[in-house]
Amino acid sequence: MSEQQIAGTIPIDNKAAKREKSFRIPYHLELDPAGGSSPWWITVVSIILALVACGIFIGLNGMNPITVYAKMLKGAFGSSFGMTETLVKTIPLLLCGLGVSIAYRISVWNIGAEGQFLAGAMAATAVTVYFPHLPMYVSIPLMVVASIAAGGIWGLLTAIPRMYFQVNELITSLMLNYVALLALNYVVFGPWKDPKGFNFPGSPMFTAAQSLPAFGSSRLHMGIVFAIVAVLLYAFTIRYTRWGYELRLIGANGEAARNAGIRISRHVLVVMIISGGLAGLAGMSEVSGVAHRLMYGISPGYGYTAIIVAWLAKLNPFGLVVSSVLFGGLIVGGYSVQTIGLPSSTSSMIQGAILFFLIAGGMAGKIRLRRNR
Repeated sequence: MSEQQIAGTIPIDNKAAKREKSFRIPYHLELDPAGGSSPWWITVVSIILALVACGIFIGLNGMNPITVYAKMLKGAFGSSFGMTETLVKTIPLLLCGLGVSIAYRISVWNIGAEGQFLAGAMAATAVTVYFPHLPMYVSIPLMVVASIAAGGIWGLLTAIPRMYFQVNELITSLMLNYVALLALNYVVFGPWKDPKGFNFPGSPMFTAAQSLPAFGSSRLHMGIVFAIVAVLLYAFTIRYTRWGYELRLIGANGEAARNAGIRISRHVLVVMIISGGLAGLAGMSEVSGVAHRLMYGISPGYGYTAIIVAWLAKLNPFGLVVSSVLFGGLIVGGYSVQTIGLPSSTSSMIQGAILFFLIAGGMAGKIRLRRNR
């Protein structure tokens, strides 16, 4: 018996076929890679969900999450001391966040701001170690130039392998962070170690001529001026200059930019120098304006936090200001919760949760509901 004859002997249940067809789902979810940026409300919801998730962990630790969050908020923004300390933490976050953002503009994933920060801090300290008697009007500009140059060179070490050897910049920029950290440990435990520092791993204290001036009796220093000027220049350049237009075009469609005659390789090299230079300037601001010496652990992870700052701001220059203040407040608030029995790393947990939910929210924003054909 042939297959056609066998099939003909099998009764067809028309009702079952219709019932199966009636249960067919008319829509399906589809990930749209070109979905564009997420709307603002997804960012807000992501932050709220991060706080809720962290609140659950805080509650499991026997603490009231509302009490903890209120303590962090009051510690960071509830007094003039808290506000100035928050702004002190905002300076390196904003400068590193700007550096990360300008690289992300052309789809260069620079996660090496931490190493560039440390390179800038070491270069600024080198000026104080080898030229200790310079007046302020010479030493401060020289420290600024040295830190920008060192950070820019550190960024260039990421850009050159990418452009000429097709090495992924995520790998090189991350590995260079550890190279810079080991170099810093070498100098503070070795040749730059303060002989009068009671065996403390750090350079000699900076003199008044090597320290950035502070505002009044607070620790807020002139580095805030560097950060504000950098934000304004970034906003103007990206919006109103040809170079900024070319950067936006490269980020939006690299192939179209190449067809338009834009030399992408040159832009990548220049952008990574600027990106690293901004992070290096942040390092100079920290050692000269806050610590007044180069020491072990000079950065609590500013370069890594800057990645979250840039992501939260969606590369918007004034959004960077808001997100930098927010994360500066988180760091200061993390110190304040130690008085109620929680570690300062609580703020790091919240930062990580915010990044996780921002990434998840960004993916959710690209999901589209499509009709089945």
